[in-house]
Amino acid sequence: MRAVTWQGKRDVRVENVPDPKIQEPTDAVIRVTSTGLCGSDLHLYEVLTAFMTPGDILGHEPIGIVEEVGAGVPDLKAGDRVVVPFQIACGDCWMCLNGLPTQCETTQVSGEGMGAALFGYTRLYGAVPGAQAEYLRVPQAQFGPIKIPEGPPDDRFVYLSDVLPTAWQAVSYADVPEGGSVAVLGLGPIGDMACRVAQVRGAGRVFGVDLVPERLRRAKERGVETFDLRSFDSDKELVAAIRDQTDGRGPDAVIDAVGTEAHGSAAARLAQQAVSILPRKIGAPLTERFSVDRLAALYTAIDLVRRGGTLSLVGVYGGMADPLPLLTLFDKQIQIRMGQANVRRWTDEIIPYLTDEDRLGVDDFATHRVPLDEAPHAYEMFQRKQEGAVKVLMKP
Repeated sequence: MRAVTWQGKRDVRVENVPDPKIQEPTDAVIRVTSTGLCGSDLHLYEVLTAFMTPGDILGHEPIGIVEEVGAGVPDLKAGDRVVVPFQIACGDCWMCLNGLPTQCETTQVSGEGMGAALFGYTRLYGAVPGAQAEYLRVPQAQFGPIKIPEGPPDDRFVYLSDVLPTAWQAVSYADVPEGGSVAVLGLGPIGDMACRVAQVRGAGRVFGVDLVPERLRRAKERGVETFDLRSFDSDKELVAAIRDQTDGRGPDAVIDAVGTEAHGSAAARLAQQAVSILPRKIGAPLTERFSVDRLAALYTAIDLVRRGGTLSLVGVYGGMADPLPLLTLFDKQIQIRMGQANVRRWTDEIIPYLTDEDRLGVDDFATHRVPLDEAPHAYEMFQRKQEGAVKVLMKP
């Protein structure tokens, strides 16, 4: 089959690789009909290279058709249409039963000290072959895949794999009061969708911050009060402008949808770049023990949120030696919640919004739809924020 493989920093290729096969009774194999390119994939493309191995298959946002199931998968059959969550979880352990499939005790990558295995995402999360491919082996298929109806195009449901539950959890964790205010830093796919989710869940005012014109335009067209980071001489000016809209207090909640590759963090960016070009045997231990994130967005979020408010961190962070302003966090009595999205925890709440009315605007959420063979260009375009790329779907 054809699949997108990681070969090195900023080097992905579409290659012929062996077809996946049933290995365990709880496996399924699906034929992928659409698969997303995620901002998290860009971390592998640029920053987390020390944890990758040439030939790793990328991707974790698939929708497709079941081709084959193992004997331990009673509720799926060949021909079923399914979305596959990005995390691999059993559904039966204590963590899964308590709404935390990202911490699944069956698939935890305990040798690396990490949570549940993920598709297409470094050895830290199991190095499981990913979904930017023609076919995908799905472990724990008795729980993970979400059956969806025939008829609507893939775009209607594909975001249940990651974007929708990640944005939904971000808003849930933000705990925005009914009619309250929330600021979303970063209007990429997750931040954009978080704004939409906040609106349908009762937020009175939604502020969106970015510096990419296409992203700002999309959010503004859906009623988000947008702030162009380029229009301010400093983060302090941005914070003051949003506080002016909230009686001088700041928003009730702030969602950081940027994460480790924030603009405005030059020193940390240089450190990340330096580690990423080292041999993996050297770079990986350095990253695990001494890595730092680009924290400009997080610092802004801490400054911006009102006293007693909530920070919801949905952008991926990976640093082990990040300097945090704990005095400010304590003094402002800020609540912080974060973590990978617990996909199956939220999907039953989300699906009613994926009706013909399309309240979340999923049908036209993608800006680009490309053949799988164009993946190298898609990665470069998305990483460089070119050609108006906000969300890319690939068609195997």
